[in-house]
Amino acid sequence: MCSAFSDDYPADHADVPTFEQIHAMVGTEFDVKESFVDHDIPTFYIEYKEDSKEAFLRLMQQLEPLELVPLLRKNEETVVLRIMAKPPIKPSRNIINVALFFVTLGTVFISGYIISNTETTGALLFTGAIMAILGSHEMGHKLLADKHDVEATYPYFIPSPPPPFGIGTFGAVIRQKAIPPNRNALFDIGFTGPITGFIVAAIVAIIGLQMSTYIAPDLNAEYISTPLLFQIIIRFFPPSGAGGAIHLHPLAFAGWVGMVVTMLNLVPSGMFDGGHVARSLMDDRAHQIISYVGIIFLVLIGWWAMAILALFFSAAKHPGPLDDVSKLTNNRKIGAIVLLAVFILSVVPM
Repeated sequence: MCSAFSDDYPADHADVPTFEQIHAMVGTEFDVKESFVDHDIPTFYIEYKEDSKEAFLRLMQQLEPLELVPLLRKNEETVVLRIMAKPPIKPSRNIINVALFFVTLGTVFISGYIISNTETTGALLFTGAIMAILGSHEMGHKLLADKHDVEATYPYFIPSPPPPFGIGTFGAVIRQKAIPPNRNALFDIGFTGPITGFIVAAIVAIIGLQMSTYIAPDLNAEYISTPLLFQIIIRFFPPSGAGGAIHLHPLAFAGWVGMVVTMLNLVPSGMFDGGHVARSLMDDRAHQIISYVGIIFLVLIGWWAMAILALFFSAAKHPGPLDDVSKLTNNRKIGAIVLLAVFILSVVPM
């Protein structure tokens, strides 16, 4: 083992631990083969064992009060642990979240009022369904981020113009202020949002299609492509009436929007939810390749605007988890297959 002197690592005041103190903390959790300071960053070559995933989490807890964070990477056959200064986190202003929520509530209601041909009940049902789908999706992310001690904001709802320019919202997002500790946490945060939103959207679609009606086709009407899930629901829970086309109730249309939201979020590109899940399953290089596969897929099914957005988000390298060496659990790998099935059920060509 090769150790550096404390003078190699800057400790400007009493609150900053010396290199020897950091080395001692690392040594309680890992077998250190070599240690040194690289550009003011304490660096350790360690022996990775079966229990190293839990050891990394314990080390995180030790370093948290010191405003330090560990970063674990594998360089060929060498496992490298670096101790970094924790970036400052700006406090959230929840008033912005609340304001955007009420603005989006208004724009979605106006859109529902137009979609339902100025029928208030339909507008209210559409508004409640859209907000429930988006809200459950984003709160799924938030709750799992909290479970894994990853600081994240509450949802930011994004308003949009009403028809014909939009449906009252561009969706919702949360902002993660920290990197997930390991691949399990990265998977959980990426997985829970789409699966929760999908379940709510499926329930909304079942109820909405029961309230829809078959009608005779009209060449002047506007038609939309339907996902595979819609076709399955129609088979088992057909709308009333007879005819070759379906007049969608606003609630059914909200379920359709939920399918689109699920599909777009599960594209395995960049910082999309599907991108997070893909990154938890593979290394950075493979993730970059599958990101471009996702972009090509969006182009092929006609979602050009989203393909451009996905390309933009894929330009920056995904940071991955703090511990990028430990593997994903088998149960989560099964969950990834479930998520692939959800994606297939939700695909909506333009």
